[in-house]
Amino acid sequence: MTTNLQSTRYFQHRFPKVEQYLHHRAPYLLVESISEISRDRIETEAVVGTETFYSAGHFPGAPVLPGALMQEVTTQSAGILIAAEYNPMESFDTSDPGVNEFALGVLVRVNHAKYRGFARPGDRLKVIVELTDQLANCFEFRGRVLKGETAIMDNGFQLANILSSTLVGENGEG
Repeated sequence: MTTNLQSTRYFQHRFPKVEQYLHHRAPYLLVESISEISRDRIETEAVVGTETFYSAGHFPGAPVLPGALMQEVTTQSAGILIAAEYNPMESFDTSDPGVNEFALGVLVRVNHAKYRGFARPGDRLKVIVELTDQLANCFEFRGRVLKGETAIMDNGFQLANILSSTLVGENGEG
């Protein structure tokens, strides 16, 4: 990993619940558990739900996890890594984005995504995300979604820590 030296001070955090790292909540919270986390790598698990908001329409009679949600599960995993290892706040509360100075791990770019298979209701997915580069508060990642030992998606993307006021908006309504 190439790292640009910067003056931002980062705090490390470890929490018992996924929700304590991310602002996402059900039904959009896709990461079920964290298997492993280090300075530049995270491994998480997700289970494709059987009664989801998309299963009836994507696709009728043959439900599969949309590719955009495979991208999202890698993004959420990377967001957990940022909150755990590259958090500019000593303390933060994910239950209210207006409380924190920064919104962590906001998707700013998808470099590429390659889909190689399908995930269906009930499938358990392993998500592996590696931090490959960092420039100030912008982080570049490489992600992979596996079903069993088979990679069904590979991608590259960037997340950034931004001021919460940018996410929440001027009148507090996003």
